[in-house]
Amino acid sequence: MSGRVEARLAELGLTLPPVVPPVAAYQPAVRSGAYVYTAGQLPMVDGVLTLTGKVGDEVTAEQAKELAATCALNALAAVKSVTGDLDRIERVVKVVGFVASATDFTAQPGVINGASELLGEVLGDKGVHARSAVGVAVLPLDAPVEVEIQVELTPEA
Repeated sequence: MSGRVEARLAELGLTLPPVVPPVAAYQPAVRSGAYVYTAGQLPMVDGVLTLTGKVGDEVTAEQAKELAATCALNALAAVKSVTGDLDRIERVVKVVGFVASATDFTAQPGVINGASELLGEVLGDKGVHARSAVGVAVLPLDAPVEVEIQVELTPEA
């Protein structure tokens, strides 16, 4: 099933990817009442991390920002896997982004803007959210960025 949100993705030249399979013991997304919580999404494309390493060393801030957008797209795929329809998103409530950072890298908010901006472009006002952007020493599989989202759903008809 595809609707307005997926049509908007197509307008932006984006395609909703298949859900990234878990790399450990968890589910990509879980629904609880009117909310969907995604697991941390890595910047996987066709099952492969496109870049690895620390932001500020092996990965530039601009590359990491693009990776954060990929994470957000993967998070939307995870949401769809439990809702069946992205048009059910009432709003994105919270985004949490982790950036594997070189010791002197302090521009984590700019990196996670990649996820926030993608959600805004795709969902409009429904994509406006609270957010945390956290620098960390290392992420799973040596990913530069990881993003999780929490969304509120519209009531079922």
